[in-house]
Amino acid sequence: MNLSIRNQLPGTVTAVTAGVAMASVKVRLAGGQEITAAVTREAVKELGLAAGSSVRALVKATEVALATGPVEGLSIRNRLPGTVMGVTTGEAMATVRVGVVGGELTAAVTREAVDDLGLFPGSEVVALVKSTEISLAAG
Repeated sequence: MNLSIRNQLPGTVTAVTAGVAMASVKVRLAGGQEITAAVTREAVKELGLAAGSSVRALVKATEVALATGPVEGLSIRNRLPGTVMGVTTGEAMATVRVGVVGGELTAAVTREAVDDLGLFPGSEVVALVKSTEISLAAG
């Protein structure tokens, strides 16, 4: 299946904690970082997710926020440090390619954000993604 989601990070499920309707799925990415995805219990069952399952974490570029330094006092738990690999700006929006250990993420942000943060290739950033914005694909 081909997808328009460009951020597809391979990993392995390390834990599944099921709630009444939703489950928290911890995934160790190929680069060693750990992220958490919040998915439905039905998705856990349909995908056969359990510790040791191979998955791809899928994140739309519009759901990736960027910070230029450590972030404190924020509920977003998925924080991947990286380096800006490239910036493509348009009139209103920009895409920022971020190299992270074991892969690459693309963030779609406003051109104003790129300017305000002073982003350029080589800049150190932290990519932030809410757990509810990460989808999982088996395999």
